[in-house]
Amino acid sequence: MIFEEVRQILARQLEIPPEEITMDTDIVADLGADSLDVVELVMMIEEKYGIMIEDHQAKDLYTVRQIVEFIEKLQ
Repeated sequence: MIFEEVRQILARQLEIPPEEITMDTDIVADLGADSLDVVELVMMIEEKYGIMIEDHQAKDLYTVRQIVEFIEKLQ
């Protein structure tokens, strides 16, 4: 499941328990990710799923749900 995979990536990157991450979690507001964290997250997702996320697309991905739905559309 994409949600579980994204949740694990976020948990590892931000060093937080995966249970704290839900579909409605805001990556910056709720998890305290900074711009470098977001860039690294985008790179990890691109590598994991073999996709490209343009900068203008990444700026619209605030929540875990938005990330999951974005990946689902590309598969």
